[in-house]
Order: sequence, then C-alpha cells, then structure tokens
Amino acid sequence: MTGFPIVVIGAAAGGLDPVRHIVEGLPRGCAAAIAVVFHSGAQPSDVPEILSWHGKLPTSFGNEGTPLEPGRLYVAPPDHHMLLSRGGIHLDRGSKVHDMRPAIDPLFVSAAAAYGPRVVGVVVSGKGRDGAAGLRTIHNHGGLALIQDPVEAAASEMPAAAFDKNAPEVLPIDELAHRIAGFCAGTPVRA
Repeated sequence: MTGFPIVVIGAAAGGLDPVRHIVEGLPRGCAAAIAVVFHSGAQPSDVPEILSWHGKLPTSFGNEGTPLEPGRLYVAPPDHHMLLSRGGIHLDRGSKVHDMRPAIDPLFVSAAAAYGPRVVGVVVSGKGRDGAAGLRTIHNHGGLALIQDPVEAAASEMPAAAFDKNAPEVLPIDELAHRIAGFCAGTPVRA
C-alpha cells in the first residue's frame, strides 16, 4: 500500500513525558502524520504548545475537515473525539468512551478503518483500559501495535491492558521514540 505512515498515540495520566520524549526525537520533514489523544476532558489544554516547544514538527489541535499531512502533529481538542478518515480529521462530540471525551479508542479504530496497514498505534502511560480495543483493531487491520513498557510507565494500567488484549511490541520509551522516528525517516510500518 502506498502513502505515508499514520502514527496514532494514546496517553493519559503520566503520559505527557513519554509523548514529549517521542516528539523530541521526530525529525523535521517527518514522512509520517502523527495524531495524539490525551485524556484532557473538557478542560482547556496547552498540549499543542508544550509539544511544539519540545519538537520540530508543526503542532496544533485537530480541526474538522483538516487533511492529514506528513510532517505534522495533530492533538485531539478538549471535549471532542478525534477521528481519522480518508478525507482527513473529523471531530465528534458523541458519547464518552471509557468515561472520556476525547478518548483513544475512537481515534485508533477510525485510523485502522481508514488506513489499515499504514497505521502504527502507540499506547503510553495512563489509567484505565482506553486504547486496548483500538490497538487490537489496528493489529487486526494489519497495522503495528506498540506499547510503552508498563514497568516504566508512571501509570501502568493502559499499557498493561493493551498488552493483555493484543500482540504488541513492548518497548521502553527510548526505544519506542527511536522506532517512531524511524517511521518519520521512511522505515516501512511492516517489513
């Protein structure tokens, strides 16, 4: 399948540091599009600004109808699920998932449905089970499932739940960041 990789990352409690570490390693001119969900709820969020300070990629909240472009980082806005389609980003204020909006599973499931084997799903630190079902969907659509090693995660529940449900690769954050930077450099999602 042709096209650039789509990297989707889910984070919650304790997840800002691992995501920041990943973003710091992404090269300018990244060949992948990156979409991130934090469990921010309806509260205002400075996450795009924080990630911009630490990375080289243009970073913003996802906006309705924005086409996905390689070399950009999109963050789910507060109180909206961020979904991906072949046409780009769609925002949804539908029901909460795992008592959260935005939630990780809607992003992961929509990315898998739209982009199949081009998707790399990543679950880092957080409480609860959000991301586990979505990561399984990514894996079932031929994408790659990666999780932060639960042993090093500030909150191990989400990575552990993702591990229980899937066949992911479990990596310490340094290796995870290196692996994702490789997709930016053109490493195929599946060799």
